[in-house]
Amino acid sequence: MQRAQLAKQTEHSAVIRVEGLQRRYVMGTEFIDALRCVDLTVAENEYLAIMGQSGSGKSTLMNIIGCLDRPTAGEYWLNERRVSKMNDRELAHARNQAIGFVFQTFNLLSRMTALANVEVPLIYSGLKRKERSERARSALETVGLTDRMMHRPSELSGGQRQRVAIARAIVTEPSILLADEPTGNLDSSTGNEIMKLFDSLHESGNTLIVVTHEQHVADHAKRIVKLSDGDIVSDMKS
Repeated sequence: MQRAQLAKQTEHSAVIRVEGLQRRYVMGTEFIDALRCVDLTVAENEYLAIMGQSGSGKSTLMNIIGCLDRPTAGEYWLNERRVSKMNDRELAHARNQAIGFVFQTFNLLSRMTALANVEVPLIYSGLKRKERSERARSALETVGLTDRMMHRPSELSGGQRQRVAIARAIVTEPSILLADEPTGNLDSSTGNEIMKLFDSLHESGNTLIVVTHEQHVADHAKRIVKLSDGDIVSDMKS
């Protein structure tokens, strides 16, 4: 997106704004430019898909938006705060409170029940056990797992495990949900059910960003940004 286009959107409506974003990885005497000069604004309650083939830079962009990585150059504003000015404690708070993550591999703790897995982010928030349990139960009810709360991941199907991961992502009531290939480990039917759940979360007010290489997943979004070789090559309403 060109900077002139960025100016058309007010800063007050943007929950994410990046300008001139670059990420270079140094490997010995060589370097790889994963992101070259990316400008992107995401408004509150947008549903955005980021597409691209392997090596396009989409996962790098998501990691920076999720405060899991820092750019080599350029600036990133999260909820109107300049991320480069945040200290480690503020970054950890942003990852725990402002952003919810959903990963392709679920990342659940195998020895914990679904309920305990969803409680984990709330432990870092300092909530008391009773409130943690109530909020985790509510999140699991939201994703349709009322009858699976005390089951461990090994006792759940792939779709159910992803629902637990989504419940964990929304339990802190973040303003932004980031999903990295959320249907990648699921069959097509289960994947469609998960995408319908994302549609519902968007309709309830969440800002949603899905990283995918699959067109049928991206088609659920209202806007599709395509990356190639570290650059945005198209940005279109869906």
